[in-house]
Amino acid sequence: CRCCAEGRRHSSILYSILRSEERALPPAGPAPRGCPCGSRRRVALRSPQVACKAASAVLVKTLRFVQNVPCFQELPLEEQLLLVRSCWAPLLLLGLAQDRVHLETVESAEPSMLQRILTARQQGEQPPPRAPAPAPGRPQLGPHLPSAGEIQAIKGFLAKCWSLDISTKEYAYLKGTVLFNPDLPGLQCTQYIEGLQREAQQALNEHVRLIHRGDEARFAKLNVVLSLLRSINANVIAELFFRPIIGAVNMDDMLLEMLCAKL
Repeated sequence: CRCCAEGRRHSSILYSILRSEERALPPAGPAPRGCPCGSRRRVALRSPQVACKAASAVLVKTLRFVQNVPCFQELPLEEQLLLVRSCWAPLLLLGLAQDRVHLETVESAEPSMLQRILTARQQGEQPPPRAPAPAPGRPQLGPHLPSAGEIQAIKGFLAKCWSLDISTKEYAYLKGTVLFNPDLPGLQCTQYIEGLQREAQQALNEHVRLIHRGDEARFAKLNVVLSLLRSINANVIAELFFRPIIGAVNMDDMLLEMLCAKL
């Protein structure tokens, strides 16, 4: 694999990853607070067409950003697909945060599992079966709505990003760290990808030390943002933003089509 050649310089990522421009935006509001006792309630988007359209636009911009990174283009297509399939959801959330996309949700009228069981017993019917768990790493759009706790995790992540007032360069380096994940099973160019991730982290650290000299904890705070991303399930993102407008679709197939297209 040519991408694993010794002595290969990774410096191109430092320039190509910064091509996206960020428009001037107003300051973010305070982080929303939620009641943990109702975290299992099902919720839906208040204006699904508006929010889903915004998320779709961000996904297109995200994949265009990925395609414009020469280091990514040098990878075999199979490696590119593995990386994108594993990180499309966290990259999308970083894009939503960067574009300041706010989520307005409402509690769903869908009855809870307990209510359905009690209703079925009163009517002498069998209780509804529990839905099978989706295959790991394969986000399929299921019939259930996200819970209030899952939505609160997304809103908490967005609020954290906005409270830090993350810059364009910082978003770019965070995206590079997320994109180049050398720990995925099946990767062949692990050393090359690990080098790109390490460079993105080093570039972020150097940028923070140069621009935020008085905030020694900022680099750690930005890495907390990455840790918050790991707690958000890709299935929830697919269910929330894409099922309302395109129905049941395999995200792997859609990502492959978008990745091979000229966005």
